[in-house]
Amino acid sequence: MFDSNIMAETLIIKKAIEEIETRTLSMTNQFLEIHKIAYTDNKPKIARVDSSKTDKATVYFNVEGEAFFFAVYLDLNPTISVKWSDSEPYHSVYFRAWSKTLSLNELKTFTRLISVRGTNKGDKKIPESNNGIVWSLSSIDFEPNPEPEKFEEKLTKLLDYLEQDIVGVEKLVKDAGGYIQVYSSFHNGNTSIGGHHINKDHINRMSKLNLAIDFDISAEGNFFK
Repeated sequence: MFDSNIMAETLIIKKAIEEIETRTLSMTNQFLEIHKIAYTDNKPKIARVDSSKTDKATVYFNVEGEAFFFAVYLDLNPTISVKWSDSEPYHSVYFRAWSKTLSLNELKTFTRLISVRGTNKGDKKIPESNNGIVWSLSSIDFEPNPEPEKFEEKLTKLLDYLEQDIVGVEKLVKDAGGYIQVYSSFHNGNTSIGGHHINKDHINRMSKLNLAIDFDISAEGNFFK
């Protein structure tokens, strides 16, 4: 059966690739003078196509050697067309708990939520290495939305996820120092990198879960010419 959604996404990707190849927008040209789009199998590497809105879409391209992205924004009505382009920060927004006494497996029993990664006290940091360096504590991370997206949307989705097991999260906060960790990589093109916005709803929801939030922010990449 013909899938119109697949065809629409194919056209969105085609239009976005045309923009990075022809550089019709001044921002595209300016960015690609100082950075390169990553390629795989001779094709631009796409980190994500966000077509969740009915009237617009965003294509995120990986940038060679960098964590941040280059994004092409498109209008979908009346036809698919490129609207503008810009660098887009990389954001990792996750809930972390840790302990110097508990094991990773013990931390996992605190909640029915599924972790994405963790460390276990006493395990080698590099399993295949013989340097004897081991983890001094156990940690567990929950990151339901690792794909490219705005910080505010990532924080909302993380809180949505944590609220599926309030009791478990409260136990991780109380007994294992649970908190929200944010790592962001901005393109430092002209030293004006922007920042993060936490709205009243976010603050209220974090307060109910007794959550602190920590930011690790970097400005990377080449300056604009």
